[in-house]
Amino acid sequence: MSASMMNMWISFIGMGLMILSVFAIYVSRYKLKNGFLKAISALIAYACMIIGGLIMVYIVFSGPA
Repeated sequence: MSASMMNMWISFIGMGLMILSVFAIYVSRYKLKNGFLKAISALIAYACMIIGGLIMVYIVFSGPA
């Protein structure tokens, strides 16, 4: 697999993590009533957002393949 194809799949993973974090934050804020589950859901969401953001920064600054 070429480097550019690898970057494409890595960027798809980053975007997927960001979409997952949006849904997890929505569930955490509006659907869950239990405080413990809200905290766990929010923690997972923010972790996914940070990892997805770092992946996007890597892809942008790695330059053209």
